[in-house]
Amino acid sequence: INAEYMGAEQAERYDEMVNCMKQVVKSNADLSVEERNLLSVAYKNVIGSRRASWRIICSIEQREQQKGNAQHVGIIQNYKKTIHKELSSICDDIIGLLDNSLIPAAVTGEAKVFFLKMKGDYHRYY
Repeated sequence: INAEYMGAEQAERYDEMVNCMKQVVKSNADLSVEERNLLSVAYKNVIGSRRASWRIICSIEQREQQKGNAQHVGIIQNYKKTIHKELSSICDDIIGLLDNSLIPAAVTGEAKVFFLKMKGDYHRYY
């Protein structure tokens, strides 16, 4: 793990952490326990912020619907589509990494279980 990753982690720049970990996977998909955990933390935080946005925007949409404010509801629904696309893109990204690199390269049962659980989590977020 390089200094860029550590700086990104400390600055809470999770998209950059994901990019750093993707480079680690490209160089060697057989990750150590520490690398697996760093990959998981990076994606968890990237997806977590989008999921929080989704929950907030759904709450706002519900309030506006109760008020009968159709114009605001339409704007909010368009924004929800943007957030959904981001969520789907992130999920596609990690699931592709898992299917094409990480799961096939997993040497230990522990690593395989870790990655399969991760895959299940990201299928759930679609």
